[in-house]
Amino acid sequence: MEKIRIQKLIADSGYCSRRKAEELIAAGRVKVGGRPCTLGDKALPTDTITVDDKQIKQVKKRRLYYIMLHKPRGYVTTMKDELDRKNVSELLSDLPERVYPVGRLDRNSEGLLLFTNDGAFANDIMHPSRKINKVYRVTVRPSVTEDQLVKLAQGVIIDGRMTEPANVVVLDSQPGRVVLQITIHEGRNRQIRRMCEEVGLEVARLKRTMIGPLKLGMLPPGEYRELTADELRAIRNAITK
Repeated sequence: MEKIRIQKLIADSGYCSRRKAEELIAAGRVKVGGRPCTLGDKALPTDTITVDDKQIKQVKKRRLYYIMLHKPRGYVTTMKDELDRKNVSELLSDLPERVYPVGRLDRNSEGLLLFTNDGAFANDIMHPSRKINKVYRVTVRPSVTEDQLVKLAQGVIIDGRMTEPANVVVLDSQPGRVVLQITIHEGRNRQIRRMCEEVGLEVARLKRTMIGPLKLGMLPPGEYRELTADELRAIRNAITK
């Protein structure tokens, strides 16, 4: 039997994403056979792996889920919230397997959010090197100048670093209200909102409509569905490009 990297075994068990597993290992919270491990270590699927001295459950041939959710406004992207706010796990309570969000949308944002119990898949989508496009429909106030559009497209400074170029298109323009379509491939915290704030625009509504080739379409707010075989194939192809 071939040994596998410990973070992959943890992710494949459904305990957490591979990235989170790497953080747990680096923090010294993971043991194999009672002995602390380090990043790069490997183990057998039959080995006893513990996190904070609690054994994780290695599940063989478990079903993998790839879920698209239309996140409504007012929900936080977490599976458990200490402040007792509405969270996205409530919308997935009837799933037989525990799944985790792939990326996030802030509380006041809405739209396409992916979930999975496939840690490797989640890690691939979120990794910055993959440059997976994310498309947002953004309603801003007041009106937008050409200079603001250019700055959004070329990049603005957030936390001391320039954002990478974005694609910005005006979808609708009315007095005091403009609807933009903004496409980025970075995943910084509240990036679209902060980009708009940086150029003097107030975000009235923010909705993610696409992740790579995956489209939210007509999925109602609060509803979810599994990705089709064609959609899963398309997003995997986008990851490997």
